[in-house]
Amino acid sequence: MNSDAVTGSHAAAIPDVKLTADALLEAARRNTGLADFGDDADWREGFERLLASLNEEARLNAVGRLIAFNELLRHLENRLRVTDDIRRNPGILDVEIVKPLFMVGLPRTGSTIMHDLLAQDPSNRVPMTWECHIMSPPAERATCETDPRIAICEEHFERTSRTLIPEFQALHEMGARLAQECLMLNAFDFRSVIFANQFRIPSYERWVESTDQTSVYRTHKRQLQYMQWRNPRDRWVLKSTGYHWGLEAICRVYPDARIVMTHRDPLKLIASHCSLVAMACSMGSDEVDRLEIGRMWSRSWEDAMRRCVAFRESGHPAARNAFDMHFPEILGDQVGMAQRIYAHFGIPMSDVALERMRSFIAKNPRDRHGTHRYTLEQFGLDRTRERERYRFYQDYFKVSEE
Repeated sequence: MNSDAVTGSHAAAIPDVKLTADALLEAARRNTGLADFGDDADWREGFERLLASLNEEARLNAVGRLIAFNELLRHLENRLRVTDDIRRNPGILDVEIVKPLFMVGLPRTGSTIMHDLLAQDPSNRVPMTWECHIMSPPAERATCETDPRIAICEEHFERTSRTLIPEFQALHEMGARLAQECLMLNAFDFRSVIFANQFRIPSYERWVESTDQTSVYRTHKRQLQYMQWRNPRDRWVLKSTGYHWGLEAICRVYPDARIVMTHRDPLKLIASHCSLVAMACSMGSDEVDRLEIGRMWSRSWEDAMRRCVAFRESGHPAARNAFDMHFPEILGDQVGMAQRIYAHFGIPMSDVALERMRSFIAKNPRDRHGTHRYTLEQFGLDRTRERERYRFYQDYFKVSEE
């Protein structure tokens, strides 16, 4: 590890768990009383690759092993319970998903605030953090504001990131009642970028970025059907930083998908995302190498941007009708941007939705949790080289420098 690594220590008396398939699968079966995880082809390879990478590459301390064990266990328990719920209620798979809107957002480009803003429209359905955290039973419209899982999810956040690294909220706000991105849903199949945002697992992340995502989005559709079954709205509004590696798969599974792409000066988003990853990884490791993080994510986001351009060049109807959203325009007028998105796709904007959006922005000013400082140089990245690396993206989408 080089001298620019982040170091840290955590409290003693943490149980030292073993990250093994047998231990996790046994715990999931014991905790749920269920045994059917669904089709092995959907999840088993990703699960085993993730475990291997966590054990061989992640440099986890006892806290990190406990965090990883509990995260994987939660996803396994969700698989067991959702699989069982669908088996007992096969009509769930008859639920129609019509013209879902996908916000394809590079990190730190304003997609989160826009997702939360569009969630204020009572006609829109978004995955809520609490229902992604504990998926079963399906949320019901009558109790979706009072479900006891909301409190359980909030307690989870208090126990983990807010306790271990209180300043994490300044960089990435979390809350049970906030809209959740589909990285969390993709973790159901253990084929998600979310894990590399938490742990040092380079070989697993390379596999995720290179593998066909079609089965992931078939599972994703079942999850939307499951969540919509008892809590329907007119349309789904979804967002993820991981969509870039699955755009073709999304369009295969959702041929009527609507695509919004969010853009920002790459030099701003790369440094910010590297800072988030370094902070998250330090929750469970005493050896977090900033320079390594910079190299890895600079390469990954370049690949994501190239896939973004290739998709737009593909001629797919969803690509031809995509809406581009630029970060400076979002900062200038978030509600106005929401109105532009609705107009582009011919979605009606009700007076109630407009008022709720304005109220949300008034109550949630930017930087309300403070600010977080970071630079490219902290992650070993040269500004001139990085500018040239992403020049193709800025030229194609007319992204201005900040």
